[in-house]
Amino acid sequence: MNEIDKKSLENAKDLFSSGEINKIEIGTIKGLQQIHKYLFDGLYDFAGIIRKENISKGNFRFANTLYLEDILKKIENMSESTLEQIIDKYVEMNIAHPFLEGNGRSTRIWLDLILKKNLNRIVNWENIDKKLYLQAMERSPINTLEIKTLIENNLTEDMSLESFFKGVETSYYYEINDY
Repeated sequence: MNEIDKKSLENAKDLFSSGEINKIEIGTIKGLQQIHKYLFDGLYDFAGIIRKENISKGNFRFANTLYLEDILKKIENMSESTLEQIIDKYVEMNIAHPFLEGNGRSTRIWLDLILKKNLNRIVNWENIDKKLYLQAMERSPINTLEIKTLIENNLTEDMSLESFFKGVETSYYYEINDY
Protein backbone atom coordinates (compact mmCIF):
# COMPACT_ATOMS: atom_id res chain seq x y z
CA MET A 1 0.00 0.00 0.00
CA ASN A 2 1.46 3.38 -0.95
CA GLU A 3 1.70 6.34 1.43
CA ILE A 4 -1.39 8.12 0.06
CA ASP A 5 -3.48 4.98 0.54
CA LYS A 6 -2.13 4.45 4.07
CA LYS A 7 -2.89 8.03 5.09
CA SER A 8 -6.31 7.96 3.47
CA LEU A 9 -7.14 4.72 5.31
CA GLU A 10 -6.07 6.37 8.57
CA ASN A 11 -8.33 9.31 7.69
CA ALA A 12 -11.21 6.93 6.97
CA LYS A 13 -10.82 5.24 10.35
CA ASP A 14 -10.59 8.64 12.05
CA LEU A 15 -13.80 9.73 10.31
CA PHE A 16 -15.62 7.07 12.33
CA SER A 17 -13.65 7.05 15.59
CA SER A 18 -13.79 10.85 15.92
CA GLY A 19 -17.56 10.94 15.48
CA GLU A 20 -17.24 13.22 12.44
CA ILE A 21 -19.16 10.60 10.47
CA ASN A 22 -22.26 11.72 12.36
CA LYS A 23 -21.97 15.18 10.77
CA ILE A 24 -22.10 13.84 7.20
CA GLU A 25 -25.23 14.57 5.16
CA ILE A 26 -26.63 11.17 4.25
CA GLY A 27 -27.52 10.36 0.65
CA THR A 28 -26.59 13.77 -0.74
CA ILE A 29 -23.87 14.96 -3.07
CA LYS A 30 -22.69 17.30 -0.31
CA GLY A 31 -22.39 14.31 2.02
CA LEU A 32 -20.35 12.38 -0.53
CA GLN A 33 -18.11 15.43 -0.97
CA GLN A 34 -17.70 15.64 2.82
CA ILE A 35 -16.61 11.98 2.92
CA HIS A 36 -14.21 12.42 0.00
CA LYS A 37 -12.69 15.57 1.53
CA TYR A 38 -12.19 13.86 4.87
CA LEU A 39 -10.51 10.84 3.27
CA PHE A 40 -8.24 12.72 0.89
CA ASP A 41 -7.71 16.19 2.40
CA GLY A 42 -4.03 17.08 2.21
CA LEU A 43 -3.42 14.14 -0.14
CA TYR A 44 -5.11 15.47 -3.28
CA ASP A 45 -5.76 19.11 -4.11
CA PHE A 46 -9.16 18.05 -5.46
CA ALA A 47 -10.37 16.44 -2.21
CA GLY A 48 -14.13 16.89 -2.02
CA ILE A 49 -14.29 18.75 -5.35
CA ILE A 50 -16.45 17.53 -8.24
CA ARG A 51 -14.23 16.84 -11.23
CA LYS A 52 -14.01 19.14 -14.26
CA GLU A 53 -12.24 16.58 -16.44
CA ASN A 54 -13.65 13.57 -18.25
CA ILE A 55 -12.34 10.24 -16.97
CA SER A 56 -12.51 6.59 -17.94
CA LYS A 57 -11.40 3.21 -16.67
CA GLY A 58 -10.60 0.52 -19.17
CA ASN A 59 -13.13 0.93 -21.96
CA PHE A 60 -15.76 2.61 -19.75
CA ARG A 61 -16.22 6.37 -19.79
CA PHE A 62 -17.77 7.84 -16.67
CA ALA A 63 -20.34 10.65 -16.85
CA ASN A 64 -19.31 13.50 -19.10
CA THR A 65 -18.52 16.69 -17.21
CA LEU A 66 -20.93 18.63 -19.45
CA TYR A 67 -23.79 16.75 -17.79
CA LEU A 68 -22.25 15.79 -14.45
CA GLU A 69 -23.94 18.51 -12.37
CA ASP A 70 -27.41 17.57 -13.69
CA ILE A 71 -26.70 13.86 -13.30
CA LEU A 72 -25.62 14.33 -9.69
CA LYS A 73 -28.80 16.29 -8.90
CA LYS A 74 -30.90 13.45 -10.34
CA ILE A 75 -28.95 10.84 -8.35
CA GLU A 76 -29.35 12.85 -5.17
CA ASN A 77 -33.12 12.90 -5.66
CA MET A 78 -33.41 9.15 -6.21
CA SER A 79 -35.51 7.32 -3.64
CA GLU A 80 -33.84 5.40 -0.80
CA SER A 81 -36.83 3.51 0.63
CA THR A 82 -35.87 -0.02 -0.36
CA LEU A 83 -32.65 -1.96 -0.79
CA GLU A 84 -33.22 -2.04 -4.56
CA GLN A 85 -33.59 1.75 -4.71
CA ILE A 86 -30.52 2.30 -2.56
CA ILE A 87 -28.40 -0.01 -4.74
CA ASP A 88 -29.71 1.69 -7.88
CA LYS A 89 -28.61 5.04 -6.41
CA TYR A 90 -25.21 3.59 -5.53
CA VAL A 91 -24.75 2.18 -9.04
CA GLU A 92 -25.71 5.51 -10.62
CA MET A 93 -23.20 7.31 -8.41
CA ASN A 94 -20.52 4.86 -9.51
CA ILE A 95 -21.37 5.57 -13.15
CA ALA A 96 -21.17 9.31 -12.46
CA HIS A 97 -17.77 8.96 -10.72
CA PRO A 98 -17.77 12.57 -9.50
CA PHE A 99 -14.12 12.71 -8.36
CA LEU A 100 -10.84 12.26 -10.20
CA GLU A 101 -9.74 9.58 -7.72
CA GLY A 102 -11.17 7.89 -4.63
CA ASN A 103 -14.71 7.33 -5.89
CA GLY A 104 -15.05 3.70 -4.80
CA ARG A 105 -13.75 4.23 -1.30
CA SER A 106 -15.94 7.29 -0.77
CA THR A 107 -19.13 5.87 -2.27
CA ARG A 108 -18.95 2.63 -0.28
CA ILE A 109 -18.93 4.67 2.95
CA TRP A 110 -21.74 6.81 1.48
CA LEU A 111 -23.70 3.63 0.67
CA ASP A 112 -23.27 2.26 4.20
CA LEU A 113 -24.58 5.52 5.68
CA ILE A 114 -27.67 5.37 3.46
CA LEU A 115 -28.27 1.71 4.37
CA LYS A 116 -27.80 2.45 8.06
CA LYS A 117 -30.23 5.37 7.98
CA ASN A 118 -32.96 3.68 5.94
CA LEU A 119 -32.62 -0.05 6.65
CA ASN A 120 -30.65 -0.20 9.92
CA ARG A 121 -28.00 -2.31 8.24
CA ILE A 122 -24.59 -1.92 6.65
CA VAL A 123 -22.65 -4.09 4.24
CA ASN A 124 -20.31 -6.70 5.69
CA TRP A 125 -17.65 -5.93 3.08
CA GLU A 126 -15.33 -8.56 4.58
CA ASN A 127 -17.58 -11.30 3.18
CA ILE A 128 -17.66 -9.96 -0.37
CA ASP A 129 -14.93 -11.34 -2.62
CA LYS A 130 -12.94 -8.59 -4.34
CA LYS A 131 -13.09 -10.22 -7.77
CA LEU A 132 -16.84 -10.85 -7.58
CA TYR A 133 -17.47 -7.30 -6.37
CA LEU A 134 -15.38 -5.69 -9.11
CA GLN A 135 -17.03 -7.84 -11.80
CA ALA A 136 -20.49 -7.01 -10.48
CA MET A 137 -19.70 -3.29 -10.44
CA GLU A 138 -18.25 -3.47 -13.94
CA ARG A 139 -21.49 -5.02 -15.22
CA SER A 140 -23.82 -2.90 -13.06
CA PRO A 141 -24.47 -0.19 -15.68
CA ILE A 142 -26.18 -2.89 -17.76
CA ASN A 143 -27.53 -5.20 -15.06
CA THR A 144 -27.64 -4.49 -11.31
CA LEU A 145 -28.73 -7.98 -10.26
CA GLU A 146 -25.21 -9.20 -9.38
CA ILE A 147 -24.30 -6.23 -7.18
CA LYS A 148 -27.74 -6.25 -5.56
CA THR A 149 -27.39 -9.94 -4.75
CA LEU A 150 -23.85 -9.55 -3.38
CA ILE A 151 -24.89 -6.69 -1.14
CA GLU A 152 -28.22 -8.17 -0.06
CA ASN A 153 -26.56 -11.44 0.94
CA ASN A 154 -23.96 -9.56 2.98
CA LEU A 155 -25.97 -7.06 4.99
CA THR A 156 -25.46 -7.01 8.73
CA GLU A 157 -27.22 -5.42 11.66
CA ASP A 158 -23.83 -5.07 13.40
CA MET A 159 -23.20 -1.35 12.99
CA SER A 160 -20.47 -1.18 15.62
CA LEU A 161 -17.36 0.91 15.12
CA GLU A 162 -15.38 -2.31 14.69
CA SER A 163 -17.72 -3.48 11.92
CA PHE A 164 -17.37 -0.15 10.11
CA PHE A 165 -13.56 -0.27 10.45
CA LYS A 166 -13.40 -3.78 9.00
CA GLY A 167 -15.61 -2.62 6.15
CA VAL A 168 -13.42 0.37 5.43
CA GLU A 169 -10.26 -1.77 5.40
CA THR A 170 -11.87 -4.24 3.00
CA SER A 171 -13.14 -1.37 0.87
CA TYR A 172 -9.57 -0.16 0.43
CA TYR A 173 -8.50 -3.66 -0.55
CA TYR A 174 -10.95 -3.53 -3.48
CA GLU A 175 -9.17 -0.49 -4.89
CA ILE A 176 -5.52 -1.13 -4.09
CA ASN A 177 -3.57 -3.67 -6.09
CA ASP A 178 -0.65 -4.03 -3.70
CA TYR A 179 -2.61 -4.29 -0.44
